[in-house]
Formats: sequence, structure tokens, C-alpha cells
Amino acid sequence: MVPQRWLLVCGAMCSAGLLWSAVLIAALVAGVRLAPTAWAVGVAAALSVPGVIAGVIGNRWYYRTTRPRSPWSLTSWVPPHVPHWASMLAGVLFFAFWLAVVVAFAGLDGQTELRDGQYVLTVDDRTTVVTESDYSHQGDLEQQISLGVLGALAVGGTFMTGAVLTHHAAPQPTETQSAGLPLA
Repeated sequence: MVPQRWLLVCGAMCSAGLLWSAVLIAALVAGVRLAPTAWAVGVAAALSVPGVIAGVIGNRWYYRTTRPRSPWSLTSWVPPHVPHWASMLAGVLFFAFWLAVVVAFAGLDGQTELRDGQYVLTVDDRTTVVTESDYSHQGDLEQQISLGVLGALAVGGTFMTGAVLTHHAAPQPTETQSAGLPLA
């Protein structure tokens, strides 16, 4: 069993990772890099990954989940005590991070590097000299992709740890809800 304090800490870390990723992505879209890529992605990973792991373990432990009865029904993926607005908010945030990743991938033009003091872009074995701002923009898009993936993970981790932490307030399941037990 995952201790409640550990879930609370991991949920708070995931929430912080979500906000960290969102702020940095918003700044990148505005054209400002607030932190070097290694720091930005490293902090996002350190904040998000433990909460995702704790959320998955906690959900598996508390709900003993099996496959959902209906793959496209939201109620089959969400514990019954979680408010509908919370699951919808998590879905919207997850979609926003996914969209940030897709937009960044669409903007990538090839492989940039510094060669002999010049910034070059290699696309399909063609090398072109580019400006420093074009070189920097490619790095910003790569950072946005990493932060988008980690932000989406943080949304899931925050949602899962929140579901487990509020489990004590859950109503007793009816005979049509599994509550982790296989339906007969």
C-alpha cells in the first residue's frame, strides 16, 4: 500500500511539474526561453515522474483495475467518486500538452548544429547556413516537445494521485460498478 503522505507529496510534485511545464511552454511560444533545456526538462522530469509512478501504483493497489468494460466511455476509465469536472479538466489539460507537442513537431525543420563557427541546418542531406535565431528556435521547439510530454505525464500523475487521495470519500460501489472486483 502506498502511504497517504507519499501520495500527497507526489501529487503536489506532479502539480508543480504540470505548472512548470505549462509556464515554460507558454514562454517558449512567446519567444522567451526561461531556462536552459537541460534544467527545464530535468526539473520537469524530477517533479513529474515520481508522481506518475505513485499514481499508477496507487490506482492499481486501491482499485485493482482490470480492463474497462467500454473503451470509449469515460466512466469506465475514471473511478466512480471522481467528479466529472475533474476528469474533463484533466482531459483538456492533457490535450493542450499533446497539442503543444504536435505543433512543435510540425515546426521542426531538420537537424541544427554548430559547425566551424557557423550555425547549419541539415535537411535530407542538404546543409544550409542559418542565423543564430533560427538555430535557437529549433532548440526551443525541441525543448517544447520534451516539456509537452512531461506535462502530459504530470496531468495523468496529478489526476491519479488525486483519485487515490480522495478515495476515502468515495461512495460504496453498486453491483454494476466493479470497484476493482471482477464482475460476475
